[in-house]
Amino acid sequence: MKHLDSFRFWGFWVCLFFVACETEPQSTSKVWEFDSSIRALEVTANCGVWWAGSNGLVGNSLDYGSTWRVDTLRLKDGTPPAFRSIAVTNQAAFVLSIGSPAVLFRRGLNDLEWDSVYVNSDENIFFDSMAFWDDQEGIAMGDATEECLSVIATRDGGKNWSLLDCSSLPSAVLDSAGHKEAAFAASNGNLVTQGDEVWMVSGGVASRVFHSSDRGHSWDVVNTPIMQGGTMTGMFSATRCSDSENIGMAWGGDWDVMDDNSANKVHTRDGGKSWQLHMPGTGPGYRSCVQYVPNSACQGIWAVGIPGVSQSWDGGETWTTEADSSYLTVRFDVQGEIAWLAGRSQVKRMPVIRP
Repeated sequence: MKHLDSFRFWGFWVCLFFVACETEPQSTSKVWEFDSSIRALEVTANCGVWWAGSNGLVGNSLDYGSTWRVDTLRLKDGTPPAFRSIAVTNQAAFVLSIGSPAVLFRRGLNDLEWDSVYVNSDENIFFDSMAFWDDQEGIAMGDATEECLSVIATRDGGKNWSLLDCSSLPSAVLDSAGHKEAAFAASNGNLVTQGDEVWMVSGGVASRVFHSSDRGHSWDVVNTPIMQGGTMTGMFSATRCSDSENIGMAWGGDWDVMDDNSANKVHTRDGGKSWQLHMPGTGPGYRSCVQYVPNSACQGIWAVGIPGVSQSWDGGETWTTEADSSYLTVRFDVQGEIAWLAGRSQVKRMPVIRP
């Protein structure tokens, strides 16, 4: 359903025509500033970069940052929403606001208008992450409002979305004080899709990996040894190595004790069936986002968050860190040659320097 007058307010067009990526050198770092706290970032083929953040802002470039288009979206009452989730297919782009009413907007890549395609008005709703398997099927997740995490799915290219019934999902953990297992909308990193599979990571009173091998129709759940039990503890982000279907990592920690690296990262070597602590007591502490560098044989790993940008080129055995609190999330181009970071009012492009 279209809400052209009440849901969509345009920002500005900076991109007047398509320019090939090669028009601007990619070998040097560059930073762009926007009036938004940005936690949702997506890098696509054909030079595409998309981001979404606070103040209702959604930005995209079709030429790796040479030019930008920035849209301002608003709710029915004129309020600018805060976005923490973004996904882009070959046909459309999607952004999902966090709180009630949570609104999922869709824009066809050849269209000028954003449409509202899903609204959840539960007073306790809070969405954290979104991902697609292909152009037709996608998934988004949020905190539990009933006895399970809130999970919505689309099977028609994002035109319609349905909330999954708790009968098809494992129940959320509830502690003695009434706090529920939840998730952190820190970097759009709670969902990882590959093939027909999806990993969904939680945090708070429990930090587990939910797994579906049939695109969200059925689920199981695996416990992890990562630190958990506190309000701001657990997994904040997960990643799966594109060079091996069996290798993956999840990262988080304790938001309140960011230098604690005793049990803040876990890895799997069996496709997510089991998870072990990764190098406990060594390496960086809390980070809000972790990603494998493509074409690195699962050896290149970047972990990004308020304490800084950390890199490993030996599978997470040793690390170097650039202290910079500006960035909260990271993504790479398909070749693993360019890194994109986003966070506190900034988007940064930088070359990947391999040892």
